[in-house]
Amino acid sequence: MNPSKHLLCLGLATAAWLAAPGVHAQTALDDIMKAKEIKIAIPTDFPPYGMVGTDLKPQGLDVDMAVYIAQKLGVKVDLVPVTSANRIAYLQTKKADLVISTLGKNPDREKVIDFTAAYSPFFQAVFGPKSMNVKSFADLSGKTISVTRAALEDQELTKVAPAGADIKRFEDNNTTVSAYTAGQVQLIATGASVAGNMMAKNPQMGTEYKLLLKDSPNFIGVNKGEDKLRLKVNEVIAEARKNGDIDKMAVKWLGRPAGDLPQ
Repeated sequence: MNPSKHLLCLGLATAAWLAAPGVHAQTALDDIMKAKEIKIAIPTDFPPYGMVGTDLKPQGLDVDMAVYIAQKLGVKVDLVPVTSANRIAYLQTKKADLVISTLGKNPDREKVIDFTAAYSPFFQAVFGPKSMNVKSFADLSGKTISVTRAALEDQELTKVAPAGADIKRFEDNNTTVSAYTAGQVQLIATGASVAGNMMAKNPQMGTEYKLLLKDSPNFIGVNKGEDKLRLKVNEVIAEARKNGDIDKMAVKWLGRPAGDLPQ
């Protein structure tokens, strides 16, 4: 075989190898380090994980995590606002290198993207004023609690509430929140995002996290096959768990430590 034909065959073989199922040229991490910048998709409509502050800049737990990862990689961060509907598409079309946007892991998503270790909790809980002593579910006896009818938090609260608890069920989150902020009930059972938004709008109430109902941790999304980038981010997460930075972020935005998150 002459040299030109040999090179042609070699090129075709390489192209076929790269196109084969499960084979992927891992360039994301190298590209990030070369550009000295990482594009990270974050929410801006889902407090306390992501929102627009009074200075019109993104803030929240997911935003802090994005900035933290960029700092640990030694690169600049380009924060890319996304919605729940387009966040995975932004990753797949390389408009973002990572998605840090309250992303839960499930089998359908695992078919199209990869996930790092968990970096934050997402949970349903009971919230109430700091002045009210509620340390256990037994303390709910004699208390009034608003909850959205048939929501996950309603199901979980019903399992653990003592007989003496007065659960007031409402038809939607807005009404559930309004009942609490208007003083019609003493406590509220809801998701972290709803509670975060409520607390941000009503700081004078001094509302805080009281009791956990259910944990559903968040993971960082990475493009399929980008194992070098995924493992590098996992190193950052592992170190942040070890030194307490993950817990500090969770306390800052959620009012509780991250706790024992899945690897």
